Amino acid sequence: MAEQSLVDHLLVAAERWPDRPAWTFDPGDAPATTLTFHDVARRSAAYAQVLRERGIEAGDRVAVMLDNQPEFPLVWLALMRIGAAMVPLNVRYRSADAGHVVADAGVRVAITSPSYAELLAPLAEVVLVDDLVPARSWTQGPVDPATPVNVQYTSGTTGHPKGCVLTHRYWTTLGNSMLDEFPYVVADDVMLTAQPFFYLDPQWNVVTALMSGAHLVLLDGFHPSTFWAKVREHEVTYFYCLAAMPTLLLKMPPDPADRAHRVRVVQCSAIPPALHAELEARWGVPWFEAFGMTETGADIRVSPGDHDELVGSGCLGRAAAHREVRIDVGGQLWLRGPGMMDGYLGRPDPFVDGWFPTGDLARLDDQGRICLEGRLKDMIRRSGENIAAHEVEDVLLAHPAVRLAAVVGVPDEIRGEEVKAYVVAPGVSSEDLTAWCSERLAAFKVPRIWEFRDDLPLTASHRVEKAKLGAEL
Repeated sequence: MAEQSLVDHLLVAAERWPDRPAWTFDPGDAPATTLTFHDVARRSAAYAQVLRERGIEAGDRVAVMLDNQPEFPLVWLALMRIGAAMVPLNVRYRSADAGHVVADAGVRVAITSPSYAELLAPLAEVVLVDDLVPARSWTQGPVDPATPVNVQYTSGTTGHPKGCVLTHRYWTTLGNSMLDEFPYVVADDVMLTAQPFFYLDPQWNVVTALMSGAHLVLLDGFHPSTFWAKVREHEVTYFYCLAAMPTLLLKMPPDPADRAHRVRVVQCSAIPPALHAELEARWGVPWFEAFGMTETGADIRVSPGDHDELVGSGCLGRAAAHREVRIDVGGQLWLRGPGMMDGYLGRPDPFVDGWFPTGDLARLDDQGRICLEGRLKDMIRRSGENIAAHEVEDVLLAHPAVRLAAVVGVPDEIRGEEVKAYVVAPGVSSEDLTAWCSERLAAFKVPRIWEFRDDLPLTASHRVEKAKLGAEL
């Protein structure tokens, strides 16, 4: 059987389950919108037609900046049908971070809503999603599974975010692992995601649902006070979460209905070890650690056979069937196998003989399971957001009064890490610098902790010696 693209899977799903609910978008304060698999195929074809008429061609990279609404994944599928790639933009971006991504990806056209049109207008040709009204029907041609469908920006070890080139093959490899390995998603499942769609998580949820026939519920965002009520309302059987989400859920007052749900499994990245047993006891469902990266897809997971022993351990589990792992002499975790990114757009190949260096430090336990020990990256992980310290430093150093700046992550009980800035900036207040950064960066990147100094320790090459700053934390 020939390798299938995501477009092939879309067409098969529409034929096999035409009337089955594919997506339900729940905005929270208004009635939910549900699309069947037939609706998804029909509407994505209509968008493909009008985008083609507007000049979008195979190989183009098109920015998409939208809230969690049906048009976001419909436009993504439409671009796939054409052979173009989506460049999703974080809706919290401002001029500096949005401008970097648009320029770096070579974006000519940005599809958005009136809410973000003013921000994007100086950067690209703006097309409002409400104006995408097709004139004719769409005839689908063949799609090569090696074609890029995303340039997904993620913060790397240094510098500004880099664009991961993700093909159909990346997504189908990830989707197949969700169906053929734990958690064994099937057509009777109801999946849920509360993350914004510009992140990878809702996208792989869309792919998994498309390939399995499962019903996917997409919330407008993560709201701890109503999250489990939505899980019960939509009869959810599976969801994934990460970062501060489990901690924030536990801070909600207990509810007599806490266990009145249909969830069979929760997967989560970075489950707080000390809270793992409490999470399971409160909601009466097992929580399973999972590890993946934008660059590599779905890589390592705890499965039922290891679950009980690993509760509270923080261990990641074992590699997926399609993934190899190794740990070098310095303790860094490397990954290899099919379905990874096709490199960073416009940057040197990061792979070494097919192996990708994760930047994470790890060890193997006596059963061969992978346990994280820390990380090498100059990157801050705040509430699930990856923040390149260098990007924030660049914005600070652009301020006329800032002479030196160093940005680091410091431990935070709720967010995992918080952004702290050390600055040498005579005559400037933290309020001034907060305002400066807020105009140029997404809110989650703006430092919350400021320390003003007369000087900062420098290396022989005149770089701030962050190791010395870190030793003081």
